Amino acid sequence: MPEYLAPAVFVEETSFRAKSIEGVGTSTAAFVGLTARGPVSQEPSDPTPPLLTNFNDFERYYGGVDDLTIGGKPTPNYLALAAQSFFSNGGGRLYVARILGTGASKAGPVTLNSGNPAVNKRVILSARGEGGAKIAGSAHNFSVTIFETLLETTKELALKQPAGTMIKIGNEYFIIGVTPVLGSGANLNNFNNAADGADVKIVTIGIEVQDPTGAVYEAAALGLHPEHPRYIGTILGKTPPQAIEALTNPIELSIGSAATPFEVRGALMHQAEDTDNPNVEARTVGLKGGSDGTGGPSKDKYKEALDSLLALEDISIVAAPGSSSFADPLPALVNQELIGHAEARRSYRIAVLDTPPNLELDGVKNLKSKIDSKYAALYYPWVTVGNPMSATNPLAPSLINIPPSGAVCGIYARSDIQRGVWKAPANETVTGAVALQRDVRFGEQEVLNPVGINCVRSLPGRGIRVWGARTLSSDPEWKYVNIRRYFLYLEASIDRGTQWAVFEPNGEALWANIRTTVSDFLYNEWVSGALLGTSPEEAFFVQCDRTTMTQNDLDNGRLICLIGVAAVKPAEFVIFRIGQKTADATG
Repeated sequence: MPEYLAPAVFVEETSFRAKSIEGVGTSTAAFVGLTARGPVSQEPSDPTPPLLTNFNDFERYYGGVDDLTIGGKPTPNYLALAAQSFFSNGGGRLYVARILGTGASKAGPVTLNSGNPAVNKRVILSARGEGGAKIAGSAHNFSVTIFETLLETTKELALKQPAGTMIKIGNEYFIIGVTPVLGSGANLNNFNNAADGADVKIVTIGIEVQDPTGAVYEAAALGLHPEHPRYIGTILGKTPPQAIEALTNPIELSIGSAATPFEVRGALMHQAEDTDNPNVEARTVGLKGGSDGTGGPSKDKYKEALDSLLALEDISIVAAPGSSSFADPLPALVNQELIGHAEARRSYRIAVLDTPPNLELDGVKNLKSKIDSKYAALYYPWVTVGNPMSATNPLAPSLINIPPSGAVCGIYARSDIQRGVWKAPANETVTGAVALQRDVRFGEQEVLNPVGINCVRSLPGRGIRVWGARTLSSDPEWKYVNIRRYFLYLEASIDRGTQWAVFEPNGEALWANIRTTVSDFLYNEWVSGALLGTSPEEAFFVQCDRTTMTQNDLDNGRLICLIGVAAVKPAEFVIFRIGQKTADATG
């Protein structure tokens, strides 16, 4: 209460409305696995994975769909193909936690100086490794072109450039805006004696990085002195000042502590050649030796990457496309890591699991027999799509089989947006699928569906569709994917929408406010068709009073609210009973 000390009229603002709960998003997915390049997230200090809203974003940060090379053999880039399938099937929000294969190595390093300079004067170019920002260029070799651009100007205009700018007068180089002015020669006579109209050029450095897919990073107008606002040692250094640089720049430049700006320039432009532009010289440096790994990733890498996603509260679906393609026992171990991540307290997520490729029915049933979770769903078989590699490589097959989880996660998002999270994400077409690795017949699905294996089927005249909506739980209460996901949505929405109540006085006023807040939220859910019942009373109840709390609860600071909802289950078996009747029959 305000403290009133003098007579007056006081006007105060107050609210007569109950707090409101806004439904959380349910369509944001996260994939974990190998990619061609990009940020590796394994520790809290690593850069937060960027939110991807289309496949162009994915290519910008993580590279394209080109094959990886693991153990010296080409390996399909399953996560990239799954991301492409996710977006083509209606997904619009995706995070990727990149991991590295066992024994992955970074390309480089290359010492750019000529001769054999002292260690503290060396200028070294390399792909970013696991230190610093952890942009592993570890999976790729790169071609780096370094440009020196000379911009003709006057001395008067040159002196107005930012501190630390390098200029060229005649054959000498100078750093302006610092005290004293630095020169490449023994004295500063050329600088001091240069008239305003003298031939003066501003010196800047540019970088273009290419991998086998083309240009992946560019930087221009870089300076050579630490006081320059775009100092090359900072922009391309171990810890770039901007997050976007830390996420997209796949190379790192290390400058020795004793190297002068002129020595840095000399190292960068050593062996540079003239271009068609008389004021531009360029040098191309190859970074070789990058490897995606001598073998597949370890279980621990998947766990570290999943742990790095815990801070991203908007994620509601997790998958590891491609993990099931590795040799046993890794697929089973990764499945358990995904399930454990989804089951973590206040995670509010579901795990979408893949079967290994080329698995027959007995193998699928055996896989399911080892899993029981209401926070996971399993899909079978793999999906056949057009191979994007065939457009640039005539030797590549025109079709390729990919794990279904990418498309399924996209279908989850599409169904949520078009209908709602309470609608089962099944009887939905798989956009981009042209065939299945193995056709599942009706009789076979009669064996798989009861044990919780969701089939993707090719249906005559109806295309390829997801034809199952069950979790991997043996508990009939949590049989269906949409029920599991809808309750996760309710729990997360109520959790995040009632944080205002913490530390409020635990009495009748607070309880009434909680009841109204939650009831209003559930009423809107009933109106939208998410809850079963002809009236709100049939659809849900909310209790928060002396009947839900004991005095011991109150003494220990606990507020307990009991909520019950009648969720709508899917019509999995649509039965029409048809019989003959006589012409005069009335019933």
